[in-house]
Order: sequence, then structure tokens, then C-alpha cells
Amino acid sequence: VIYISKGALDLSLCLVKDSEGTVLLPILPSCLSELDLQSLRTMVASDSACDIVWSQSPLQAKKEKGKTRGNKLEKILQELLESHGERWTEELKGDLPHSFQRRGDLVLLGDNCFALPIWKKMDNRLWTAVARGLEAKRLAKMSRISKDGFRSPEVTMLLGEHTWVKHVDNGISYEFDVTKCMFSAGNITEKLRVAAFDCSGETVVDLYAGIGYFTLPYLVHAKASHVHACEWNPDAVEALQKNLEANGVSDRCTIHQGDNRQLQLCDVADRVNLGLIPSSEDGWPVACRLLKRTTGGILHIHQNVTSPLHHTAADDATHRVSGKKADREVWQAWADDTSNHIASLLRNITGALWTTNILHIEHVKSYAPHVHHVVLDLECRPS
Repeated sequence: VIYISKGALDLSLCLVKDSEGTVLLPILPSCLSELDLQSLRTMVASDSACDIVWSQSPLQAKKEKGKTRGNKLEKILQELLESHGERWTEELKGDLPHSFQRRGDLVLLGDNCFALPIWKKMDNRLWTAVARGLEAKRLAKMSRISKDGFRSPEVTMLLGEHTWVKHVDNGISYEFDVTKCMFSAGNITEKLRVAAFDCSGETVVDLYAGIGYFTLPYLVHAKASHVHACEWNPDAVEALQKNLEANGVSDRCTIHQGDNRQLQLCDVADRVNLGLIPSSEDGWPVACRLLKRTTGGILHIHQNVTSPLHHTAADDATHRVSGKKADREVWQAWADDTSNHIASLLRNITGALWTTNILHIEHVKSYAPHVHHVVLDLECRPS
């Protein structure tokens, strides 16, 4: 995260994992002198090393890698169709997947591909061919997110029967049922940021734990003394239990299954994570009750913030800069309102005055046009 924000990574090139399991990050030569290895070493696993090396491994451009895999899939499917007397067309080419998610040996396709009727004639031979083209053993397709309150994915297995997958982020192993639980790769920067916190000696409450997206970084890397993980989706709770055990931290975590608004805990937390979008506002009163009354703590409040429409012509740098400035002003206004709201909640709940201080506003990702996922780090102390 540090080196992405400083512009040190060459984002046009792919990461490389060599035969010994070492991951090579492509660094811009002009930034080599600015790298702070000592800081980076504190962010990787304790049994891992971090050094600058000159590698002979060929670094492939991201566009070339995607194009190579796309060409392979296209070639395989063209051969499949022609072997059944069908003609390859541009329309068929446009119906191939332009993006997908990889979870171990399973590839998760979106619902905007393989929609043409001709594919149905190929039955299971199609999915076997697609798996070969995408170098996967299992295939699944996600249509949309269910409105069941759990944000469960609506996923259909296309090839293979076993639905559990394993994904590794920053040395942390996540296992989950891809047909029942979500995994957002877009939150990786925030998970890395949490991993860099120093939470030693702290009690943390994760109000929306899921399968452990943030619970595990708090335990494994930030070294929290104890985490209370709240989650109401039973499928996510099952995965969370597995992941706590797999990462060796189950003894430092208590799972609270059910609606966190009914949580009986209070006056226990040094830090509360509210990682729910589009808004975690329903959890704000709960978070305020959880903070330690005598010392207070820090709230990490996630929110989708909508920015005003502004001109973003690609050839107009001035308007791009002004657009980013406008975004930040909207985020700041939301943070100011939230800070005041939290101070009022704390006063009403505890009967005492509290001081709230905006420590940081983190931009996680663009969620939709003019909608940004941000996190407010809010310090709350009794006056």
C-alpha cells in the first residue's frame, strides 16, 4: 500500500512468483533510492524476508498477460465450435468473459458472458474447454448478490462439485463456500492498512466480521490481544471459525453470532471496526456503547460517499484535479458530520462529554460512478 501510494510500483507489469515461492514486485528504477525497506519489513509476516533484488525472471506486462490468456481461451473455443460445424463470429468473441475472479483452482465468471444460445449446444464440453483456457479446475458463475440480508452471492457451479475455496492475502488464509459467502478483492488495500496497525494490548470489536476479512489482519498482523467478531450469516460464521483455526488465532477471538444491535457487550473496546457498506450507520450506537468509558478508543467507519457530478474529460487535467479536490471536500464534509453525530451519541449513551477527532480519511476504492468507498478513522475520548 505504501509503495502504491508513493508511485514506486511499476503498475504496468505483473507480480511474479518464482519456483521457491518468493514474490517479486516490479519497482520503478527512479524510485529505488526512496524505498524504506525497514518499514516494509514490518508489514510482512514475521517469518518472511524483504529485500531489493535484481531478477532475471521475465516480467510480463499486465495487458499482455490478459491478452495471452484471452487468446488461448478464444482459440480453444473456436476449435470446439468448428469441430461441431459451427462458424466462429465476432459476436461469439464478444460473448467471452472480459474479466473474472480466481479463487485457488476455481474461476468465478460474471453473468455477462456465454449468453448466446449457441453455447448451450456444447453442454459440459463448453465448461471443460473454458476451464482449460483459463487454467482452472473448477468453474462457477455469479449472477448477482442476493437480497437475503446476508449479501449472499447467487452462484452456480458449472464445472466441479466442491464449492469451498482457499484464498491467501498477505500471508492470511481465507477459506469459504463460494456459493454462500462474498469475498471482495477490492478491499485488499484496507486489509493491508489494518495489518500495519499496532494493536498490541488492545481489545478490538469487529462489528461485521464476515469470514474474517478484517478480524484476521487484526489478529495475525496487528497483534490485537483479543477480537470480538460479530456476524449474523451462519455460513460466514462457519467459514470464520475455520479461518481462525487455520491461521492459529482462534484462542484470541470470540465469535458473537446474530444481530450486532442485540450485542450485550459494552465498555470493552479500544477499537471498533465498522466494515459495512453502503453504510454502517446502524452500528454506530453499538460501537459507542462498546468503547471503554474511561479511555475511549478509535472507530474505523466505512461508508459509500457520493460525490457531485463534475467534468472529467480525459484531455483536461485541470478538471480532473478539480474533480479529485471536490471528492475530498465531500468526504471531509461527511467525516465532519459523522464526527459530530458520534460525539452526540456518546454523550447520550454515557451522560458525559466526549471529544471526537478525525485522524484520517482513507479512500478504499471507487464503488460506482461518483460513489467512493471511504473509511473514517475517528478518535473518541471522554473529555
